[in-house]
Amino acid sequence: MLNPRAHLLKLGEHLLPLAARIPFALQRIALERSLNQLFAEPLAEDAFQALEGHWMRLEVVDLKLGWCLSCDRQKLRIAEQAPVQVTIRGNWREFLLLASRQEDPDTLFFRRRLVIEGDTELGLAIKNLIDSLDPDLLPPWLWNVLQGAGAQARRAEFIRPRVL
Repeated sequence: MLNPRAHLLKLGEHLLPLAARIPFALQRIALERSLNQLFAEPLAEDAFQALEGHWMRLEVVDLKLGWCLSCDRQKLRIAEQAPVQVTIRGNWREFLLLASRQEDPDTLFFRRRLVIEGDTELGLAIKNLIDSLDPDLLPPWLWNVLQGAGAQARRAEFIRPRVL
C-alpha cells in the first residue's frame, strides 16, 4: 500500500503533464502572481537583482514546459519567449528535489541533473539565489507538501532512471 507521499508523487506524475495544455497567458498570470506574492520580501530586498534587465529560461524537459523570467522594478516577470542570457533545464523531479531541499543545488548541477546553459556567471548567481531563499517564506502547508513530495522523490529516484 502506498503512503500519502507516494500517492502525491503518483498524482503529480499524472497531473503535471497536463500543465503544458494550459494556455500560456493563464500560466503567466498564475506564476507571476504566485511568485511575486511568495517572494515579496526578497524582491523588496533586491535579492533578485541578478535578474534585473536579464532573462533566464526555466525548462521542465519531461513536462514540455518552459518560461522566461526576469525582474523589473522588484517584480518578477514571465514571458513565453524572450532574449534569454541563461537557461536552466531539468526534469520535474529534479526541480522538486531542489525546491524541497532534498538535494543540494551544487550536486544537481554538477551531476548534470539540472543543466545551466548560456551566461554561466548569471546562471551561478541564480543558483546561489535559489539556494539562499528561505523556505519559511512559503506557507507552512506548502512547505510541508514540498518536503514530503521531495522526500518521496528522493527515495524513488534510485528506482527510476533519469533522462534529460
